[in-house]
Amino acid sequence: KEELLDLFREYGFSMWLKQLGEKTAPKVAQNDEQVTDETPSPVSSIALKEYSQNLILTDEDFSGLLTKLSNSESFVFDLETNSLNYMEAEIVGLVFLIEKDSYYLPVAHDYLDAPVQLARHKVMASLKPLLENKAIGKVGQNLKYDAHVLANIDISLNGIIDDTMLKSYCLNSVASRHNMDDLALHYLGHKTIHYADVAGSGKKQLTFNQVDITEAMPYACEDVIVTNALNNVLESQLQNYPKVMLLYKSIEIPLIKIMLKLERNGAFVDETSLFNQQIEVKAEMMKIQTEAYEVAGDEFNLESPKQIQQILFSEEGFGLEPKKKTAKGQPSTNEEALKLLDHPLVDLIMAYRTLTKLNSTYLEALPKQINRKTGRLHTSYHQAVTATGRLSSSKPNFQNIPIRTERGAQIRSAFIANKDNAILAADYSQIELRIMAHISQDKSLIEAFNNNVDVHSATASQVFDTELSNVTKDQRRKAKAINFGLIYGMSAFGLAKQIDVSRTEAKQYIDGYFDNYPGVLRFMDETKERAKEQGFVETILGRRLYLPQINSKNKMLQQHALRTAINAPMQGSSADIIKKAMLDIQSWIDRENNGVKMIMQVHDELVFELRADKAKEYGEIVRSMMSDTLKLSIPLEVDVGIGTNWQEAH
Repeated sequence: KEELLDLFREYGFSMWLKQLGEKTAPKVAQNDEQVTDETPSPVSSIALKEYSQNLILTDEDFSGLLTKLSNSESFVFDLETNSLNYMEAEIVGLVFLIEKDSYYLPVAHDYLDAPVQLARHKVMASLKPLLENKAIGKVGQNLKYDAHVLANIDISLNGIIDDTMLKSYCLNSVASRHNMDDLALHYLGHKTIHYADVAGSGKKQLTFNQVDITEAMPYACEDVIVTNALNNVLESQLQNYPKVMLLYKSIEIPLIKIMLKLERNGAFVDETSLFNQQIEVKAEMMKIQTEAYEVAGDEFNLESPKQIQQILFSEEGFGLEPKKKTAKGQPSTNEEALKLLDHPLVDLIMAYRTLTKLNSTYLEALPKQINRKTGRLHTSYHQAVTATGRLSSSKPNFQNIPIRTERGAQIRSAFIANKDNAILAADYSQIELRIMAHISQDKSLIEAFNNNVDVHSATASQVFDTELSNVTKDQRRKAKAINFGLIYGMSAFGLAKQIDVSRTEAKQYIDGYFDNYPGVLRFMDETKERAKEQGFVETILGRRLYLPQINSKNKMLQQHALRTAINAPMQGSSADIIKKAMLDIQSWIDRENNGVKMIMQVHDELVFELRADKAKEYGEIVRSMMSDTLKLSIPLEVDVGIGTNWQEAH
C-alpha cells in the first residue's frame, strides 16, 4: 500500500489516493472536529532516498549545473542566507532541484577549516541570466524573500510559477500555518530538519555561514525536495477548484513582484517629528501620572495590574465591584474590563496606557526600524496570514497605526514625501457595504449607491421612518452602526451596547433595517445555510474561506463561525479587489515609467509617493483604475487626497 501511495502521490492520482484512504481535499470540520496542523498520516509521502544530494564546490561541477538549469523548463529554488532581514541578508548558499536531483552550492560558509568554495560574485554573475530568464519557471516557498535577497545584488528573480506558501494559502487558508515545516507535516506527514537542528538555538545559535557544510547540505537539499513534493500534492488538489486556481495564478503569484516593489520602495519618515512627538507624549504621561496619584491619594505604578487591582477593588482602595475576572479568579484590569467601570481613576489609567503603547510601538520603535542605507522604513507584507485574503504587515505594522485619534494623526503626519514629491492616498469608500449591495442584489441598497445617496442617511431615513433631508446626526450615527454592524453579524445585544440603547430598541432597528433591505436578510440566511452545507463561503473572485467550526455543537463557536460566514465574503472580496488594483496600477507605473512609487497598503487604502507637479493628474488616473478594477452592480468609489505627508493626504 505504501508503494502505491507514493506512486499515486507522485502522479497526482487523487481519486485512487482517496480510495486508499489518503485525504486529498481540504478538510472541513463537522460537529466539534477542528482543522489543525496535525499530521494527517504517520507515513511520510517523501521517499528521500529517491533524490540525490549533490555538493557543488568546483568550476566543473558548477558548469554542469548551469547547463542542466539552462536546459530545464523549470526548477525548484531556495537561498540560504545569514539574516531574516531581507534588506540586509547575504547569500550563504543556493539550492536547486531538477527532477530527482538536488544541488547545494555553498558560497560563503566561513567557519574554521571550511572547504574552499566558489567565489560568490562569480557564481551570481553566472546565475543572473538564468534567474532573470522569464521562460524558465521558478518554484519555491516564500519566494518574495529570495527575490529580495537577489535584488540586494541587482538580480531580478523572474519566471516565478509556483510558491507553495501561497498555493497552500489559496487552497485552504485555515487548514495549517503556511511555513514549510507545518505544511510538510500537514500535507505530507513529513517532519523536516529544523533550523535549530543544524544551527542550535538561543544565544548560541549559529548563523548559516557558520554551519558545517556537511550538515548544511542535507538541511538545504531537504528544503527543495519538500517544496517539490508539496507543490505536486497542492497542485493535484487545487486542480479540483478552477476558480481558486485562477485566483492563485492571476492574483497571488503576480502579487509577489508587487509586494517586493512595495517593500523595497519603503516609506520616508521624519525622525525629528517623531522625536518631538515623543517629548510631548512623555510630558502628557507625566501629567496624567500626577493626576492619577492625586485621585488615588498615593503614588503607584500605573503599569502594574496588581497595584491597580489593589487600588480599584480592595476595601483599602475604592472598593469597586469588578466586572470581569481573570482565569485565576482575580479582578481583571484589562482594557475590556476597565471600560465597564465608571471612575475618574480608570479614565486616567486607560489614557496613560494608550499613550504608553503609542510611545513604545511607534514613537520609539519606528526610528529604530529605519534602514540606514536607504533612510526609509521597509515593512514586511504577508500574503498568507489572515484567513480572508487581506494583507497584513509587520516590522512595523502599518495596519495598526491609529487613525481616529489626534495622536494617531500626528504619527501619520511623520510619513512624508521627499523633496519635490507629494504623498497621494487613495482609499476605497465603504467598499464592504458596496460589496454587500452587489452580492445580495438588494434593490434599495443598490439604488442608494447608484444614486450617490449617503447610504448611512438612507438607512436612517428607512429605519427611523423620516425624510432623507430630516435625518439627524444621531440617527445617521446609529444607522452607520447598523450598516457596518450587520455585515459583521452583530446581534441586537451587540448593537444595543454600541449605540447605547435598550436591547428591545436595538432589535426594532435591526427589524426595520431588514424590512427595508430584504435582499440583505435573504443573502445572510442563504449564506449561513450554504456555509453549513459545504463548510466554506466564497468571495466574488472565487476565493474559498473555510469555516472549521460552522457545524460545531459548541454554540458559541458555531455562532462565531456564522458571523464570519456573513462577513468573510465582503472582507475577502475587498481584499481581492485591492490586490487586483495594485496589479493594475503597478502595470501602469512600469509601462509609463513615471516615477510613481507605491509605498504602503493599509486596509482599503493605497499610498503613493510621486512628483508634486503631477500629483493631481496621476491621482485621477489612480482613482479611475481603482474604480474600474472590477465591475460590480454599483460603482466603486475612491477618495483621493494629496499632501506633503500621509495625514495631510486625507
